[in-house]
Amino acid sequence: MSDNYDQDQSSQATRDIADVAAVEIITTAAVHLMSASAVKVGLADDPDTQIDLDEARKLITALAGLITAAAPDISDMHARSLRDGLRSLQLAFREASSIPDPIGQGPGEKFTGPVN
Repeated sequence: MSDNYDQDQSSQATRDIADVAAVEIITTAAVHLMSASAVKVGLADDPDTQIDLDEARKLITALAGLITAAAPDISDMHARSLRDGLRSLQLAFREASSIPDPIGQGPGEKFTGPVN
């Protein structure tokens, strides 16, 4: 019985994802990366225990790559708000760093260009 149940759930998930527009999947992934980045850069409720700039750098770089790659294919409305969120995270990272990266070498800046 369990195997049939798992197969039914898998089939349902596949059907459900087939009905979702690409822009929704892209923006959802970006929002998850933004949320995780915000926590790791210290913008959450308990920054003393949650800040991890190494992890934040990876997440912000992945977010920048996703936004940069997807921007031509999603509407300007979506791309603009994602870019604004990304820029805010990049600036928060710079502020949280005790030794800031040189301009143009911060997380994601190889995709976005310098942020200051």
